[in-house]
Amino acid sequence: MTERDFFQIIAEELNLRPIQVTKTVELLDDGNTVPFIARYRKEVTGSLDEEQIRDVEDRIKYLRMLQERKETILNSIEEQGKLTPELAEKIKATMKMQELEDLYLPYKPKKRTRATIAKEKGLEPLADKMVDQSITDGDPLEIAAQFIDPEKGVETAEEALAGARDIVAETVSDDAEVRKAIRERTRRTAFVVSKAKDPEAKSDYEMYYDYSEPVNKIPPHRILAINRGEREKILKVSIEVEEEVMVEEITTRHIKNKDGIFRTEIETAIVDSYKRLIAPSIEREVRSDMSDIADDHAINIFATNLKNLLMQPPVKGKMIMGIDPAYRTGCKVAIIDDTGKYLQGNTIYPHAPQNRIFEAKSTLREFIEKYDIEIVAIGNGTASRETESLVADLIGEIKSSAPDKDLVYIIVNEAGASVYSASKVAKSEFPELDASQRGNISIARRLMDPLAELVKIDPKHIGVGLYQHDVNQKNLDSALGNVVESTVNSVGVDLNTASASLLKYVSGLTSRTAENIVKYRDEQGKFQSRSALKKVSGVGEIAFQQAAGFLRIPDGKNMLDNTGIHPESYNATKKLLSMFDMEKDSTAWRQLRKLVRQERRDLATLAADIGVGEPTLNDILSDLEKPDRDPRDAMPKPIFKSDVLKIEDLREGMLLKGTVRNVVDFGAFVDIGVKRDGLVHVSEMSDKFVKNPMDIVAVGDVVSVRVINVDLDRGRVQLSMKVQ
Repeated sequence: MTERDFFQIIAEELNLRPIQVTKTVELLDDGNTVPFIARYRKEVTGSLDEEQIRDVEDRIKYLRMLQERKETILNSIEEQGKLTPELAEKIKATMKMQELEDLYLPYKPKKRTRATIAKEKGLEPLADKMVDQSITDGDPLEIAAQFIDPEKGVETAEEALAGARDIVAETVSDDAEVRKAIRERTRRTAFVVSKAKDPEAKSDYEMYYDYSEPVNKIPPHRILAINRGEREKILKVSIEVEEEVMVEEITTRHIKNKDGIFRTEIETAIVDSYKRLIAPSIEREVRSDMSDIADDHAINIFATNLKNLLMQPPVKGKMIMGIDPAYRTGCKVAIIDDTGKYLQGNTIYPHAPQNRIFEAKSTLREFIEKYDIEIVAIGNGTASRETESLVADLIGEIKSSAPDKDLVYIIVNEAGASVYSASKVAKSEFPELDASQRGNISIARRLMDPLAELVKIDPKHIGVGLYQHDVNQKNLDSALGNVVESTVNSVGVDLNTASASLLKYVSGLTSRTAENIVKYRDEQGKFQSRSALKKVSGVGEIAFQQAAGFLRIPDGKNMLDNTGIHPESYNATKKLLSMFDMEKDSTAWRQLRKLVRQERRDLATLAADIGVGEPTLNDILSDLEKPDRDPRDAMPKPIFKSDVLKIEDLREGMLLKGTVRNVVDFGAFVDIGVKRDGLVHVSEMSDKFVKNPMDIVAVGDVVSVRVINVDLDRGRVQLSMKVQ
């Protein structure tokens, strides 16, 4: 099968034109990144988006891997002298790795098995007679007696028959068609069954102590829960099927002559083959496939939640105080300016055992007055609500004497802050501070710019996933890496302020080149133009081409350097601006698209006149219309507060505003300002049936909710989005 065949297959699978697939694969093979291809090579790909490009990338990798495996298998079987034209054709035609491995199974080198031992004893000819089934007269024992050979360990005719049955059982197990049929029937009819190892033990898995559900209907989150319970040695899990039906399926395929004298022997071998060889293998495959599907689902949920979290709008132009709450070790306080620069910090002890409330308030008040603090960001960890109460009281006291003072607070998800504070990145940023003093800076900064701060933390520790530590870690890392890369490049990065942690996700850059950029910036000062990036060690023409369009220089010499327009399109852009006399009037750029429409200019003709494709012209017009646009600005703004809401204050029927913190299969967790996030079950999201909560809400959304249940003992709140 050729590469052209692959392109045709992928095109049909993804509903694309073959030329789109061909060109996309060529761009990928040449080392272009997905964000670069999606943004700056639309004419080449036919305007495929990132998701489509990644789908093409995944499929071509799989098909190439499949082809490589086919060649290995064909060579192996040919070396054994067993490759027939028919078998070769089957191998070449298969499009699934599992079916390919099934075809290879009879020829795959095996460890010593009962069948290989029987063959060593010279019993393969007897097994061949059984499989042939042409003998209809005589006594099987008499025929088997011919193979008695004490020197080889065959003492009796019964032993000869038993060994021959072992060979037949393995032959049946190696039958690709049998395995395919049993696999499909198992997936269609089997049940997942879980039992408690100790039915009396208390655990989080009690609902699975005596549980069963069809394999083809069990949802991903229950698969992951059962797998975790098994891994923690609390549950015993199995796949249960009707064995008689499975055996009958095999029997109808392998009993060719009902009158054959070896029929009973073959039937016995089939039962043995199923129970000892096929069923355990298929069960492992089915469990593995179920886990893979559940993993993919959980990873997709995590990836979607992460993207929405990273796309939360930054809080710009504010002086922020970050507080990392704690009891015994005190609350760490940090002040950052509107650029994220750390200005000053301290530790206060307002809670038990020190309980120095007056002193704590005095310290906070001094910071607020000294730096004209506008927002207090409080981490949501231990002592969060007690700290919130302290801050709310202080805000009330300040506003009683200064009603016009603009001062609010917000609870910030601090997941991963402790991981960051002990990381190499944190140590390099704040070498003079202890690890305990860095988390509060992260809390303040992740309010100021969530994307710039959260990229410093392993996404698995950010707290928007489901079973993220249980799924395939390689696939998870790849998916989350793609999300961060996509988000960073869609937003754009300020070349003069971005950290190495952020820069390394820019298309075409690596950790090393990102660090070199920061080093160059520290030594040479701010970049005045995108082209100056080429002076950085490690940033060659290819890296520059991939990265330049995603980097911004807000106060550079060339206004185009603060847009998403790629330098390769600067001449075309200048030609376009010249046509409308806007070369020196950047304030008029925003009206260019409107002017093009008013003059009824044909975009295709206009694009040809300036030497670009129509998709690129559209992007140029969009960037000129909003040269400093940040796609995050369109996202819901965070909810700021000035007073405290406690769980004890909640009443059924109460209407509130909240922020979605996490979305899972069974609903969404919403921060309404009490100690724990409330749960909106999927059944309470809409009056209509909701299959997927992500169709309704996303992380960061601000939603209206109604309190439907408050469990003070367990600290749980149930919410409904059916507020009307």
